Amino acid sequence: MTYPQRRIRILDSHTGGEPTRLVLAGAPELGDGPLQERARRFRAEHNEFRSAVVNEPRGSDVMVGALLVPPHRADCRFGVIFFNNVGCLGMCGHGTIGLVASLSHLGQIAPGRVRIDTPVGPVEAELHCTGEVSVENIASYRKARAVAVTVPGHGEVRGDVAWGGNWFFLVEAHGHALELANIEGLTDFTWRVRQAVNTQGFPEVDHVELLAPSPRAGAHSRNFVLCPGKAYDRSPCGTGTSAKLACLAADGKLTEGAEWVQESIIGSVFRGRYRWLDQGKGEVAPTITGTAHIIAETEQLLDPRDPFCWGIR
Repeated sequence: MTYPQRRIRILDSHTGGEPTRLVLAGAPELGDGPLQERARRFRAEHNEFRSAVVNEPRGSDVMVGALLVPPHRADCRFGVIFFNNVGCLGMCGHGTIGLVASLSHLGQIAPGRVRIDTPVGPVEAELHCTGEVSVENIASYRKARAVAVTVPGHGEVRGDVAWGGNWFFLVEAHGHALELANIEGLTDFTWRVRQAVNTQGFPEVDHVELLAPSPRAGAHSRNFVLCPGKAYDRSPCGTGTSAKLACLAADGKLTEGAEWVQESIIGSVFRGRYRWLDQGKGEVAPTITGTAHIIAETEQLLDPRDPFCWGIR
């Protein structure tokens, strides 16, 4: 007896150590309409497919998926829906850099600018001749400053709530060493912080970003970012750096157009800058620059006889 196998064509990359898995063929049909609606349909009707692509045994908690789809906006050339081990993401900075590098690898774009449709709005990306990619993100802003929450086992923690394509709680005074050797402690602490933030006034926050001075020459800051599925970001986090730039702009600590170098917990860096969109509302357009590398071209098989065909959840 033969069994039908579903085949999925994918292209894997990493941006500053953070993986992106681009689905090129074999994805479910989501119809047309705004990407926000298609992302909602993907989440509601095709959650098993999401899990199969990024969760074990094919993926891991840190894997971010990117579904390449036709754009809805007439001024965009491509559309993308990002997803991870627990659901969909609004935007993904490292993933957009990985997407552009992947499209270049496939010969679909040349150095220059390209506009990309996402569920939270269009973003403008530029592929440089050097292979670097700059992404001008959607409007980013700080929603609340110096919010105090009570974290069980840690006491009071203060941070800013900011939007950079995803919702962040950014903490500078935390008392933790941002070192790889401290990953377990950092993960436990930020998970507790997120739960406290969610229950104490900001249920929309699904990322927590710790910041500290960087010992690296030329870097302004080092961060540790906890993502929604409890994995930490290996890259400096594009949407997290966007949220940080919005806070710096609101505090007058970084001038328009000046460069901010953000280091990740593993030592990779993004370069960021911003331009004002609306100073009265505190809205900025951040631009994040980084490099992605292609690491695999594969075809995944979904076998209905496999008890873990749809991922380990």
